[in-house]
Amino acid sequence: MRADARKNYDHILTVARDVVAEHGVNASMRDIARRAGVGPATLLRHFPTREALFEALVCSKLDALTQKADELETSTRPDEAILSWFREWIAFARAQKGVVAMMAAAHTNPDSALYASCAAVHSASARLLARAQGEGRARADMNGDDLFGLMLALGWLVDLPSFAPRADHLIDIVTSAILGKPVEQRC
Repeated sequence: MRADARKNYDHILTVARDVVAEHGVNASMRDIARRAGVGPATLLRHFPTREALFEALVCSKLDALTQKADELETSTRPDEAILSWFREWIAFARAQKGVVAMMAAAHTNPDSALYASCAAVHSASARLLARAQGEGRARADMNGDDLFGLMLALGWLVDLPSFAPRADHLIDIVTSAILGKPVEQRC
């Protein structure tokens, strides 16, 4: 990428991050272009779809999230790893308002710009679950798809203002169902 194009790209991402923080995933692409001081064609040249823009915005965060799963896989007991993973996921979901719904729509669509990121999170989740199941610490009747679905549902739920204050409690409920045992109450 040419230096001026890279500068535009980086500037658009910086502006988009601010606009999305204000308006969530429904932020106007036109507003992003206007605030960045570029034309709509320039924005679309760098990010041909809203999903492509969001993929660029969250890619490094999702990479860090999947890296965290790798660390949890080797450094923590399997049941603690699942609980920590859910907490990391919810922290991500809270910081990326509205992106969970986009990921839910993209995770089975290989043509989506978010597909690869979703696949990485799904794979990391499945590995953590398989490890816990292998040691008898998680339900045997669920798979990686189930876990990813629960993560998406919980991420969507805590994105709602009425449920956000209950996020930790909801994580405890979901993880205790996965692990087949109650966890410490936080209410």
